Amino acid sequence: MLDKTISRVLDEYALKLEGHLDGDVLAYVGEIHSANIKDFRNRIEELRKRNTRRDRLIFVLTTPGGMAETTEDMVEIMRKHYSEVYFVIPDYAYSAGTILCMSGDKIYMDYSSSLGPIDPQVFIQDQPNRPGQFVPALGYLDKVNELVEKSRNNTITPAEFELLRTQDLAKLRRYEQARELSIQLLKIWLVQYKFKDWMVHESDDAKRGQPVSHDEKVDRAAQIASSLSDNNLWHSHGRRIGINRLRGFLRLKIEDYGDSPELQQTIRVYNDVMADYVTRQRYPLFLHSAATGGD
Repeated sequence: MLDKTISRVLDEYALKLEGHLDGDVLAYVGEIHSANIKDFRNRIEELRKRNTRRDRLIFVLTTPGGMAETTEDMVEIMRKHYSEVYFVIPDYAYSAGTILCMSGDKIYMDYSSSLGPIDPQVFIQDQPNRPGQFVPALGYLDKVNELVEKSRNNTITPAEFELLRTQDLAKLRRYEQARELSIQLLKIWLVQYKFKDWMVHESDDAKRGQPVSHDEKVDRAAQIASSLSDNNLWHSHGRRIGINRLRGFLRLKIEDYGDSPELQQTIRVYNDVMADYVTRQRYPLFLHSAATGGD
């Protein structure tokens, strides 16, 4: 159970954030895993029952990533109950967390927040009696492609050939499917949600002020998906992609909550108290809303 003081502070700042952004606040700290879907669904339903007037969810997200398939389930649950979803990233939302953010109508970050490359993680359990683990799919695929290219050029070493020969083709195909799903979801969600109010060109000097066509939205989404899934560009599964790079290099519109000191203070106090509590309690998943507290 939450300590009463911590519970009071979290509820107080969740309600403050609701007032700032005019929506129902739900915080999620943990991996994006299929095992968490029922808890997530139940919390969304409880939150919706508390307030039937609001049609906007403020989703405060901190995650190292997880399963791309689970992001699709989470988006369907959120969009069943809310027509608008704003993502607030106080610290980081990597991999599948980045994919999930692209389903939002708006993304709020400041200079210390970060997203990451969309290198999907696949949950692997090699032996029944041992715990499974998440593995980044693109790293495996990139290495296998490198060895295949070496084989094609007759430059592969015997040790590398043996490594290539022992690869599990079913696992490799699963990694490929995770990559394809990640890119597909990002492209669909950007056009459907993030770009829905993008009516005129703003950053392209040659087209500034001209209407944006549906095809142009699709092309822009494809470019962003391609860049975020390019391991040769980011070099690391956990590479930090901050607000300036998202706005500049990827030309993605991000709301900077640092422009409002009061909003920034509200988000930081809410997040810092929550992050400290979750770390001390070692919770694998923590959900909080002012309606029902946290668990």
